Amino acid sequence: MIKKVLVLVGHPDSNSFNTTLADAYAEGAREAGNEVKRVNLGDLNFDPILHKGYKEIQELEPDLKQIQEDIKWCQHFVIIYPSWWSTMPAILKGFFDRIWLPGFAFQFNEKGTFWKGLMKGKTARVFVTSDAHPFFTRLIFGDTTNEIKKGTLWFAGFKVKVKKIGPLKGISEEKRKKWLSKVKKWGKKAY
Repeated sequence: MIKKVLVLVGHPDSNSFNTTLADAYAEGAREAGNEVKRVNLGDLNFDPILHKGYKEIQELEPDLKQIQEDIKWCQHFVIIYPSWWSTMPAILKGFFDRIWLPGFAFQFNEKGTFWKGLMKGKTARVFVTSDAHPFFTRLIFGDTTNEIKKGTLWFAGFKVKVKKIGPLKGISEEKRKKWLSKVKKWGKKAY
């Protein structure tokens, strides 16, 4: 089945291994006939800080309005980011803080106790890179992807899968190529 795929690099540096992984995924998805849009979060122009929390919604910058349209458009949302201090980079967190708003990603009921995910029917794949081995980080720190998997994407209605990629510190060129090949295959399946 042909899908509309949005690939977002959540690393602030557009020249990173995360970008290379995103290129491999997008290439695989295109080769399979999928329609693909690709975005580097570090190239967008927006303020990632909620200056007054949610007491006052800040006007969204044009880049954020466009990415909201891209998320509405896609059927499969791919996010690739590095794990820094066992979480996502601040710019990616700020990105979600700014755009993941009621009426866009979810809607609370009248009492505010339950919600409806407005992205129901969509899928998401999250790739998290790390210099450490995923097994050891899980053992020591627990599930460091719950914030994005459940607290952000699942909350909005996405069916989510997460893949941790590591260890990357001192990775050989051969191992890099293997990861790129695997990610490209996942892209072909839009999985």
